Amino acid sequence: MSDGVFIGLMSGTSLDGISAAVVRFSERDGRTQFDLLAFRAIPYTKAQRERMLAAMTGVDTAEYSHLAFDFGAWLGEAAIAVIADAGVARSEILAIGSHGQTLWHNAPHDTWQFGESAVIAERTGIDVVSDFRVADVAAGGQGAPLVPMADAMLWSGEKHWRALQNIGGIGNVTVVPPGGTIEGVRAFDTGPGVGVIDAIVRQLDGSLPYDVDGKLASAGTPIDSVVDELLAAPYFKAPPPKSTGRELFNAAYFTDLIAKSRAARKGATTADIVATATALTARSIADAYQRFLPEPIEEVLLSGGGAKNPALTQMIERLVKGVVVRRFGDVYVDGEAKEAIAFALLAKLFLERKPGNVVAVTGAKGPRILGKLTPAPLSS
Repeated sequence: MSDGVFIGLMSGTSLDGISAAVVRFSERDGRTQFDLLAFRAIPYTKAQRERMLAAMTGVDTAEYSHLAFDFGAWLGEAAIAVIADAGVARSEILAIGSHGQTLWHNAPHDTWQFGESAVIAERTGIDVVSDFRVADVAAGGQGAPLVPMADAMLWSGEKHWRALQNIGGIGNVTVVPPGGTIEGVRAFDTGPGVGVIDAIVRQLDGSLPYDVDGKLASAGTPIDSVVDELLAAPYFKAPPPKSTGRELFNAAYFTDLIAKSRAARKGATTADIVATATALTARSIADAYQRFLPEPIEEVLLSGGGAKNPALTQMIERLVKGVVVRRFGDVYVDGEAKEAIAFALLAKLFLERKPGNVVAVTGAKGPRILGKLTPAPLSS
């Protein structure tokens, strides 16, 4: 199955919306190549986002069931929309890879992503591969990050080591050697991405969904003592493999950061507190590189929503010394599409009965075929 068209669907911890990509894969010159045929980022409505957020903090059993099916429908609608954009026949699409939404992640014991795959299959008439993390967790792994397989196969440099830094709700980095080899690939969650920043903006300024263009952070001054205190937490010091999520960076964490900022600086403004949260993300990334990345990295590519925040990217550029920092979209395609493309690739690997995890990244007992298949309906 060297060539074929797949769809990738992604909803991350930032809860901005659904990313949907139609991708054609092929093998050329001994490497997997991709052509992005169409991409859509479909934002959640306010009501949708509030339901997803509520599910992460605890709702009744009925609502979990309702939302799993409703979210499956939203994912199916996103797939249908991006198929129309691509102008390909549904019969050409071999499978949809759906990450779903992470509600809980407690690796290496358990993890939970939902978004009913049968609803996606019913709406689209296409096979769906979903629930990618559980096989790795069952094998003693972190179940995340899973994008490193794509980072190595699709986005490694030809002659130099590269770090691919995603800044979604959570930040994660993949270090890839040149030439598309899996040997030597490492990855882990660096800590908060834009999730903490976004939550604090919404809490302090209800008129904004996030720090648009980094204007609030740019207008404020970070409170370094607060960032120092937060970076002393055990997660940042723990060596990889490791992963994290809203279980650590949750509502209590946001409230604590605000309280610490106000206690440390009398008269701290909203801009100062947002700048402090932004500095936390930037410094956590730079600190992780210094502690855990001995590889001769020459270039860092930034993707995810945080790559579009100039205040954040400028902080990262100042802190990460001796390497070129660029946006993923300046080298390849829209960085927002990156993870959706990765899950399209994982669906392809599933059908080929090839492993989707990088053992050195997740710490699993061995390579595992990731995902579960939900076949398309036999008839409409």
